[in-house]
Amino acid sequence: MKRPTPSEPSRRQGAVSRRRASAVPDRRAPAPKPKPRATGPGLGSRARAWGRHHRAMLADSLQRLVRHPLGSLLTMLAIAIALVLPAALWLTLDSARLLDAELDESATLTVYLEPAVDQAQAERIEEAVGAEAGVGETRLISAEEGMATFQRSLGLDDTLMGLEENPLPASIVIHPQSVDPGAMEALAGQLEGLAGVDEVRLDLAWVERLRHLANLGRRVALALGVLFGFGVLLVVGNTIRLAVESRRREIEVVMLIGATHAFVRRPFLYSGAWYGFGGGGLALLLLGLGNHWLSLPVAALAASYGADFSLPQLDVAGSTILLACSTLLGWLGAWLAVSRHLASIRPR
Repeated sequence: MKRPTPSEPSRRQGAVSRRRASAVPDRRAPAPKPKPRATGPGLGSRARAWGRHHRAMLADSLQRLVRHPLGSLLTMLAIAIALVLPAALWLTLDSARLLDAELDESATLTVYLEPAVDQAQAERIEEAVGAEAGVGETRLISAEEGMATFQRSLGLDDTLMGLEENPLPASIVIHPQSVDPGAMEALAGQLEGLAGVDEVRLDLAWVERLRHLANLGRRVALALGVLFGFGVLLVVGNTIRLAVESRRREIEVVMLIGATHAFVRRPFLYSGAWYGFGGGGLALLLLGLGNHWLSLPVAALAASYGADFSLPQLDVAGSTILLACSTLLGWLGAWLAVSRHLASIRPR
């Protein structure tokens, strides 16, 4: 018996059911793998970007200073004036160190021999003095040589020619190995016990006074250096503060889109470093002009006293240190000013 064929509506319903079944995903099939996320820039790319931004800010900060030459020059001149005095005192301390060396050479003991000692005995006493511990160099001055030196120093040649005998004894000038006052006093006590020695003269009061003055000068120079260093910080900090306020809207915008404090701070730090570097250069120029202006009067004054003295100058090392310190002070002043103002800026 022949089966009946399905009607047309039944065939259509079966096709729709098959299409719906094929559209349902098979839960037993494995899920598709997620696509890997794109990684950020590598360390080398970030380092190159960091270097490009530093170079750009270095050039941009210099261009901003050049656009306002008068204001930039006045700020650098104020820094230079604040640096000139400590630098001049630094040069004075170098002269004081040279003076200390000369004082060490001039610290001597004078051994006066008895008037009855003749030339041969004086030479033997000099040998005995030279053999004592703590004695460096010795020099024998005869009575005749002492009288001639005394006459030349006082200009009394004609007056002293009428003396029947020389009242001055022979003497021995000693350069000790140690210029310590205690060691020199102990050496003087040893020499007074030698035969033929009348007196040992030791005058260290003026040497000690000069040493105390040199120590005082060092302390004053250090205090003024610190004081004027703070002055440089204030000058640079006030200038950078005004620059930050003038660019406040720009800072708020870049911070609103995610800029960090280091990014915002960077151009101002370079501006402060440029101010400090320019101030240091002007300070070197002022020191050179002052040295040239005062060198002739100082040389004439020293020549009137029979001395040869010239004003000290900064060498290459000293100039480099001055420029480095001024640049560092400018950078530090800018960092303090920018950090203080960035803490109060809130992007809106």
